Amino acid sequence: MSVIERIGKALEPLMLVMGLVSPIATLPQIYKLYFSHTEHAAGLSLTTWVLYSFIAMLWTIYGLYHKNPTIWVGNGLGFLMYLAMVAGIIVRVGITF
Repeated sequence: MSVIERIGKALEPLMLVMGLVSPIATLPQIYKLYFSHTEHAAGLSLTTWVLYSFIAMLWTIYGLYHKNPTIWVGNGLGFLMYLAMVAGIIVRVGITF
C-alpha cells in the first residue's frame, strides 16, 4: 500500500465528519432566513443556493452509486440544507436572482 493510500484510508473517518460539518454550518443562515432576519432575504442569491442544491444532489447520487458514505452523507445533508435556503428565499422574496 502506497503512502497516499494509507493517508487516504486514515482520513476516511475524519472526512465523513467534515462532510457533516459543512452543511451544518448552514444552520445559522437558515435560522436568520426563517426567524431572526427575514427582512434580509432579498439580499440572498436564489441562483447561488439553487446551484449549491444541484451540485450537492449530484454528489449525493454519485456517492450512493459508489456506495461511499463519505461522499453521500454530507452531500445529502447539504442538499437538504440548501433546499431549505431555496424554499425560504422563494417564500420570503419570490423567484429572484
